[in-house]
Amino acid sequence: MLPWKRVLRPLTALLLTVAVALVPAATAHADSAPSSGWNDYSCKPSAAHPRPVVLVHGTFGNSVDNWLGLAPYLEHRGYCVFSFDYGQLSGVSFFYGLGPIDKSAEQLQVFVDKVLTATGATKTDLVGHSQGGMMPRYYLKFLGGAGKVNALVGIAPNNHGTTLSGLTNLLPYFPGAEDLLSTATPGLADQIVGSAFMAKLNAGGDTVAGVHYTVIATQYDEVVTPYRTAFLSGSDVHNVLLQDLCPLDLSEHVAIGLIDRIAFHEVTNALDPAHATRTTCASVFN
Repeated sequence: MLPWKRVLRPLTALLLTVAVALVPAATAHADSAPSSGWNDYSCKPSAAHPRPVVLVHGTFGNSVDNWLGLAPYLEHRGYCVFSFDYGQLSGVSFFYGLGPIDKSAEQLQVFVDKVLTATGATKTDLVGHSQGGMMPRYYLKFLGGAGKVNALVGIAPNNHGTTLSGLTNLLPYFPGAEDLLSTATPGLADQIVGSAFMAKLNAGGDTVAGVHYTVIATQYDEVVTPYRTAFLSGSDVHNVLLQDLCPLDLSEHVAIGLIDRIAFHEVTNALDPAHATRTTCASVFN
């Protein structure tokens, strides 16, 4: 008999997380994002911030709602900021990142080229939340993205597959569930620990030469589990646990990407390491 109390706890946490992700603060597409620095194709990178920043939303996210906190934060600090929708399923609006991840990476490839052409920059920086912090690794590794990207900053990225707080261990108890998941929402199936996509993505090493990697994780992550699977291995990797910067920070998987200014401060450190300042609990006021 299944240990139902143990099952329901992570299930409840997961459903709450998805519910937060599915209730948009403002339902919109990338084209209707604020046009002053955020998706403003007339924006030219400054000498202080010479690379445009492309924001890559997470599963069930979209190009606006996922970035209502971070995009203005970066814009106000002088960055040219861009975001886009990817991983659309036919008949599903507003909630993206559900299509096959290799195809989503191809969409990222097209969008990066568009941003570089518009801004005149030779390279961009990528900042992604959840799937958005992992999917670009496919672009870097298999689609030639390493020559066009200076840095990848992942906020709670699902870099090595997730158990979803143990829920994926229950799939064998439900015949046909794995096939249904793969058919209906391949972007979810690709992210399960042990998937063929994850095996391909991480074969031969986590990183590629020439790209600076930063991972910002939270110990309270209930979606990317265990949370340390977010971290990367490589010679040019900076792995950060949010609670090492501020033990009082209780952000879980959704909050770290949507509203956490401590995490946002660490993002700016990764984008401009030459002018990095110490990230603490007080960074919430910066």
